[in-house]
Amino acid sequence: MRRLVASTLLAASTLLAAQYQLKVSPETLAWGYYWAGAKPVLVVRSGDVVTIQTVSGNPQTLESAGLPADQIQPELRRLYAEVPPEKRGPGGHLLTGPVAIEGAMPGDVLEVRIRTIRLDVPYAYNTAGRNGFLADLFPQGKTKIIPLDGKRMVGHFSPGIDLPLKPFFGSMGVAPPDSAKVNSAPPGVHAGNLDNKELVAGTTLFIPVHAPGALFEVGDGHAGMGNGEVDITAMETSLTGVFQFVLHHDMHLNWPRAETPDYYITMGLDADLTKAARLCALETLDFLMTEKKFSRDDAYAFTSVAVDLAITQLVDGTKGVHAMIPKNLFGPRPE
Repeated sequence: MRRLVASTLLAASTLLAAQYQLKVSPETLAWGYYWAGAKPVLVVRSGDVVTIQTVSGNPQTLESAGLPADQIQPELRRLYAEVPPEKRGPGGHLLTGPVAIEGAMPGDVLEVRIRTIRLDVPYAYNTAGRNGFLADLFPQGKTKIIPLDGKRMVGHFSPGIDLPLKPFFGSMGVAPPDSAKVNSAPPGVHAGNLDNKELVAGTTLFIPVHAPGALFEVGDGHAGMGNGEVDITAMETSLTGVFQFVLHHDMHLNWPRAETPDYYITMGLDADLTKAARLCALETLDFLMTEKKFSRDDAYAFTSVAVDLAITQLVDGTKGVHAMIPKNLFGPRPE
């Protein structure tokens, strides 16, 4: 995906960018929704950098699963104690925000650069939910605590099995075009609960803007995940991320896209997995024709011989498929 600002200007803008801190609290929480009518908890300008704290879990559930009480963050306990039921939902994700970007309007694109991600607690948890892919075969609500070793960056799944940690936020999104609160579970044109494990520190998410200010929210921290997220949760945990927001008035997208150091990523989202895959393939063709100037036939052939389509997740109502387009096949990027 092309960068619309020259590298020298990017360096200058980074030096001039304002720095903000956004802690999670009952006043900065969007419990289970993305909403165009939400009041911003912070307003920034394009180029600014915000450090955002997020939390995850239900204290009662975590303690029942065997987590020591002293490992549960005070911030998480405060949310459950002080946020009334009428301010929760329709979804269940604890999202920090929204952050408004000054001047963002429908039709723009918000570039979200994920600079760093920090583990905030020494544990993750995995819970088999009622919408798990195999929910008919497994009991719902069973929670497994997974101790995390932040120095070695592994999670102790069981004796002799350590999982590499690759922290990412399952949910990063903006206000959707709908006027009502939108459930945080299904992803959509606003991004949201993409559950894309490729979006680690050092990567970038591009989201089409649908409401003034864009209204960015983030949460659903994961220490790691397998593509598919089969039982409906990953290694859920609390994370703090550092984000830089760059607003593009002359870039237009119909669906979210992403970029890592090694890949361009297109996405398809639909309740039907086949339709999600078709949309992802069409988005890939559009990217190759628009950004790489392929012919339509060559884009179709290239997608078949060089691009990997993967199931992002199966369990959020809206299924996800993403395409990994290798950058090294296009040669050096022009200066």
